[in-house]
Amino acid sequence: MEKPDITPTDLDPARLPTHVAIIMDGNGRWAQARGLPRIEGHRSAVRAVRDIVEATAELGIPFLTLYAFSTENWQRPEDEVSALMQLLHLMLDQEEKRLIENDIRLHVIGAWEAMLPRPLVERLRQAIARTAGGTRLTLTLALSYGGRQEILHAARLIARATQQGLLNPDTLSDTTLKAYLWTKDLPEPELLIRTSGEQRISNFLLWDIAYTELYFTPVLWPDFRRQHLYEALWTYQQRERRFGRVSASS
Repeated sequence: MEKPDITPTDLDPARLPTHVAIIMDGNGRWAQARGLPRIEGHRSAVRAVRDIVEATAELGIPFLTLYAFSTENWQRPEDEVSALMQLLHLMLDQEEKRLIENDIRLHVIGAWEAMLPRPLVERLRQAIARTAGGTRLTLTLALSYGGRQEILHAARLIARATQQGLLNPDTLSDTTLKAYLWTKDLPEPELLIRTSGEQRISNFLLWDIAYTELYFTPVLWPDFRRQHLYEALWTYQQRERRFGRVSASS
């Protein structure tokens, strides 16, 4: 269900999600459709990130998670991966001041500290520390992230804790497991948006999206703006979230 020309006044503030997650897809196709190198699509995507982060903060949604680089993305051509790493470093340099001024905290999940280039890891740590006081919005970047890898990483930590006698396997619960995930400090997202028309999860937040509402749009990520976000939120608010229970209208 979609409604054109949605504005923030069309949204019910009491029914906004606490956490929105986005699979930012379509950068390469955006560039190819214009006869440009794929990296130009990634560069153009920065404007979409800036607009959506600002719009999310303005709406009062406290958590936004962006799927920026997956574990599978390491299989892309080396020159594209290198250019993406450089672009992320540049984006941190350009946007850090804006994050601080807008009271936005930067957070990162994934195997980023082990896998990303060392200068980028240090720059991310610096940006995380400098924005740590932000309380208006927690912006999480999923970098070198994979949902299966996250669960496997948690399983290894739990096995190690059990071997050391720190954890009784008979008392293991979903809450306990969550504490070992990379997303342990984040609430489960109520809404997951994927751009570009693809209708896949692509190994993103597999544990946390068990009851997340999914929204797919044909808009390529470099063209995605706050108007598209408002449309996704309006559609989300038209749905009834039952969590396996019978509908209230039944």
